[in-house]
Amino acid sequence: MFKALVVEKDEESGKTSAAVKDLSLEDLPEGEVTVAVEYSTVNYKDGLCIGPGGGLVRKYPHVPGIDFAGTVEASSDDRYKPGDKVVLTGWRVGEAHWGGYSQKANVRADWLVPLPDGLDTRQAMAVGTAGFTAMLAVMALEDHGLEPGHGPVLVTGAAGGVGSVATAILANLGHEVAGVTGRPDTADYLKSLGATQIVAREEINETTKRPLETESWAGCVDAVGGTMLARLLGQMKYGASVSAVGLAGGAGLPATVIPFLLRGVNLLGIDSVMQPYDNRVRAWNRIASDLPMDKLEAMINPATLADLPGLGADILKGQVKGRVVVDVNA
Repeated sequence: MFKALVVEKDEESGKTSAAVKDLSLEDLPEGEVTVAVEYSTVNYKDGLCIGPGGGLVRKYPHVPGIDFAGTVEASSDDRYKPGDKVVLTGWRVGEAHWGGYSQKANVRADWLVPLPDGLDTRQAMAVGTAGFTAMLAVMALEDHGLEPGHGPVLVTGAAGGVGSVATAILANLGHEVAGVTGRPDTADYLKSLGATQIVAREEINETTKRPLETESWAGCVDAVGGTMLARLLGQMKYGASVSAVGLAGGAGLPATVIPFLLRGVNLLGIDSVMQPYDNRVRAWNRIASDLPMDKLEAMINPATLADLPGLGADILKGQVKGRVVVDVNA
């Protein structure tokens, strides 16, 4: 027997409830690899899956957790053997397939990535989908020409999971980083990660009739979307790129095409869920080399399975700072 956070849904009321329960290996879905999970984390999607579902969970009872890291216990696939350290993000695990809020998980071998040298399983989950997405976003900016010295790089939602890791990586690579936050009390935290400028959310979160403003940013990692993304497109330097990773501020984009046509601005969509294996390995290796571990440690808030219902609600309210690392065996 092992423990897992199980979400159940009352068919009459439609309400969900989450509690830590005992399960057996027979309860797990089919999979080619059985992993003894050591750590997981909390993302916005996890908050939805723990709580209202958000249209992500199709079948109950359900075990959420879109990320996990641990040790292979059994494998019918030659790529993995018992004792291998592995990490999983994406592939709709924790949504359509049972996830990492469990001491055991059965998954497809294709969904796993070997844990890179230089990272342990706890650090990997301090990174998680949020940090993995941040690295993909930085790599996309680099692939489109961003280099240190080009000017400040804007990070929106900077105190959140994606923003925290993006800030630390960009600063470590030698970029000036401007962090956008709606929480003034996070300024010192962002500066500790390497941000050299703090931008108040209200300064950039209002629409303007001008399609172009002063060229201010050499690049941007945007976790907000909506009005803020529309506004900052008109503030990008000539030929600069924005990596769009989230929609905390809304899915709409009330923008014009003028920044694209007159300044050659690039809007780059970043998806972490279905990312091909080779680019996953590339991103995880870059995380191991380019994310300062002391900065990563400063982001970590420890948690247990029992803490998850409350944390799920908190992250939906934007009340989680940094990276939550869930020790599923605590």
